Amino acid sequence: MPIDSKLQLSKDEMRQLGYRVVDQLVEHFENLASKPVMRVSPRAELETKLREPLPEQPAPIDELLEQLQRDVWSNIGNVQHPRFFAFIPGPSNFVSVMADALAAGFNPFAGNWLEGAGTSQIELVTIDWLREMLSLPEMAGGLFVSGGSMANLTALMTACRAKLDGRSENAIVYFSDQTHSSIEKALRILGFAREQIRKLPSDDAFRLQVESLRKAVAQDRAAGRQPFCVIANAGATNTGAVDPLNELADFCAQENLWLHVDGAYGAAACLTERGKKLLAGIERADSLSLDPHKWLFQPFEIGCVLARDARLLKKTFHTMAEYLEDTKRAEEEEINYYDYGVQLTRGFRALKLWLSIKTFGAAAFREAINRGFELAEFAEDLLRKSDRWQIITPATMGMVTFRYVAEGCSENEINEIHRRMVEMMAEDGFAFANSTALRGQIVMRLCTINPRTTEQEIRATIEQIEQFGRELQNVIKARR
Repeated sequence: MPIDSKLQLSKDEMRQLGYRVVDQLVEHFENLASKPVMRVSPRAELETKLREPLPEQPAPIDELLEQLQRDVWSNIGNVQHPRFFAFIPGPSNFVSVMADALAAGFNPFAGNWLEGAGTSQIELVTIDWLREMLSLPEMAGGLFVSGGSMANLTALMTACRAKLDGRSENAIVYFSDQTHSSIEKALRILGFAREQIRKLPSDDAFRLQVESLRKAVAQDRAAGRQPFCVIANAGATNTGAVDPLNELADFCAQENLWLHVDGAYGAAACLTERGKKLLAGIERADSLSLDPHKWLFQPFEIGCVLARDARLLKKTFHTMAEYLEDTKRAEEEEINYYDYGVQLTRGFRALKLWLSIKTFGAAAFREAINRGFELAEFAEDLLRKSDRWQIITPATMGMVTFRYVAEGCSENEINEIHRRMVEMMAEDGFAFANSTALRGQIVMRLCTINPRTTEQEIRATIEQIEQFGRELQNVIKARR
């Protein structure tokens, strides 16, 4: 290919490249179940394959696509694979993939109405769908961000502005020991010291205990500190646990505390009847996070932050700049999203969720979420039928945790078995689940939200993990 300083392809070249890319994607989606779930190559191997000086001359695009296929796409965890059960899977869908391609191609600036009226309106509509799904009041609103980490940071910045007017030196935040690490990271960014954070022990079901919270708040008030925010889980990452949202909302109302609900994983379950029952009280949150790239089946990155009073977002993030004066037009009618969050430059994240919901319909998403509940319950039933497994937490919000029963092995040895199980799964590539720690024990964990997963794939995955457990137990016995 000759050098083109305008960075352009001809019409035919663009079509040819587009067809090649779509062909790769279709092949990937169609053959995903027969591919390894993941491959983890050593850094030295990938350095050899991919390290090179800044290239001065053009290379044939076909060769570059082949290199990606050979060296990059073969070295990832396929989070949309039907046998990927680790962390939180990202099932994705092809319509949203194409929406991302459209958004990248048209490249709209989604930070203000002047440059992105159409994109802003789509975001307003799609955010409102989520507001309705969560039964939040009409005054609620928000915006799309990169993921749960940024959603939680945005919400906590808004809480600080609303409750503390930005002065947080004496403020105290409360949450359980099952809360996502992004919360502590956000508080660190906001300048909170360790002594301002109360990480309270969860109960037997891994939920925040209201009575413990009540005592901690009373102690801090008596000591002259300023309790200001409680963070509740709506589907904790470890177990799927849901904190007692209604009780926490009652307490926060009594104590004049901000209630933030981290629903990055679980809030989308409100689209279903069983999800609404499990998450009763979520509609009373002052703010909440939700990740459509989890249980709404979108490609990365799309998170969402919602505030009960959307005006508080603008009070928190609005700034004045001379070069933005032309964008400040009919502010009662138009919306400039740069005034509602951290980013000025924003991509068109809303398009993929809007297009996929319009294409498939909300009923299809509802059934897909219900499928996640059912698959976890199916996995729990299989595990209970085996004498090799102990259920640690029953199927909750599409998750189940369990521990290998290894008679004659110490606690440390059983923990070692679980860690090695994960390594063996990663090396084998057939399926992948991860471990976590609960009450000092290492346990296995399945998250079953991929609607393309079959019962047979659940069965085969559990059989493989069990076989690995037997092999590792025999190794431990042999070395004694």
